Amino acid sequence: MRAIIKTLIGASVFGMAAQGGAFAQSELLEEARSYFKPIPHAVPSVKGNTITREKIDLGRQLFFDPRLSLSGLLSCNSCHNLGMGGDDNLETSIGHGWQKGPRNAPTVLNAVFNLAQFWDGRAEDLKEQAKGPVQAGVEMASTPERVEAVLNSMPGYTEQFSRAFPGEELPANFDNMAKAIEAYEATLITPASKFDLFLEGNENALNAQEKQGLQVFMDTGCAACHGGVNIGGEGYYPFGVVEKPGADVLPVNDKGRFAVTQTAEEEYVFRASPLRNIDLTAPYFHSGKVWDLKQAVAIMASSQLGAELSEEDIDAITIFLKTLTGEQPSVEYPILPVRTDSTPLPDPSVMTAH
Repeated sequence: MRAIIKTLIGASVFGMAAQGGAFAQSELLEEARSYFKPIPHAVPSVKGNTITREKIDLGRQLFFDPRLSLSGLLSCNSCHNLGMGGDDNLETSIGHGWQKGPRNAPTVLNAVFNLAQFWDGRAEDLKEQAKGPVQAGVEMASTPERVEAVLNSMPGYTEQFSRAFPGEELPANFDNMAKAIEAYEATLITPASKFDLFLEGNENALNAQEKQGLQVFMDTGCAACHGGVNIGGEGYYPFGVVEKPGADVLPVNDKGRFAVTQTAEEEYVFRASPLRNIDLTAPYFHSGKVWDLKQAVAIMASSQLGAELSEEDIDAITIFLKTLTGEQPSVEYPILPVRTDSTPLPDPSVMTAH
């Protein structure tokens, strides 16, 4: 990726024509900066959770440890695979006992920049989100009590929790597990995409078609919902503002944020999907029913904006979205603490479930 970006930076990119006139690159950059912000290169701060090296290292182990699940098979990385764009590239995830989850797994990459977590925003932040899948019967199917028993059974964990949360009487607890995972996930950012280089002032980082796609993305109104650092994730919107897509894309039994607020106006309302690294995270939408990025662009244009875009415009937006792929985080698989005789055993029944 770095080599590709350097090649594009070094290339000479000339002005382009659009709708009969030439793009003024400085104007395009100025307009883009009014909607979007580049991903910072430093780990962002997190409200209510000071990020330390001890928490990050502990959180990395917890993120990859399947013993937090009842079956001993599933970890955070199972559904948010850091080698595949931070999700599992499945329509919906497979959880405890081979159960199929109700929604497509969002990427964990850059999730720290989202307004809230999950498609319906039911978790205020990453530490609250980290608690959900661990307890969900369709996912990891564990309990806070069992997680604490697992953590406190291993000296390798109790020592690390004491260093990460000094001064606490029983630091290896469920809340601190979530805080440590949040600290690690805050490091999973992807700066230095081609688009970020453009936003930072290198106007040659995007080629002519990519700039055309950016312009169409802004002109048609896509940026109204998909803006900010994460190119989305900052607000809630109905899916089907102008025209609801078919039930294959928008299942009628999933009413989105309505389940959280019980407000009729929020039926079929979802958090705007962040578009960072979108080229890596198919399939798309909360239903996971669309595998082709170009098709997803066309659906959003007609359903959300009522715009029947030309093939050229759809192609240009799709090409632009591919510039949102940033440098992927360097991931070192951790050596996990060794279990002891007091470590709870995996649930044997799941091994025979079908």
